[in-house]
Amino acid sequence: MSDPTAPATPARLPPCPICGRPGEAAFRPFCSKHCSDVDLGRWFSESYRVPDQSEGGQNFDENDPRRVDPDDEVG
Repeated sequence: MSDPTAPATPARLPPCPICGRPGEAAFRPFCSKHCSDVDLGRWFSESYRVPDQSEGGQNFDENDPRRVDPDDEVG
């Protein structure tokens, strides 16, 4: 039986999604501040994108009469 007063061994973290090295708890899920900053830069530069799944993959049309303008008053 294990000793309840013994410190728990830290769970193994998955690899860093940027460079693949073992993750660090302080920068989870990354391995370092550098990899964390690289990821943040990718978000700021809009490198991460969600594919368009609307109506057969057609692009959004601003002139579509069905478009709802969030600034329009309702009522």
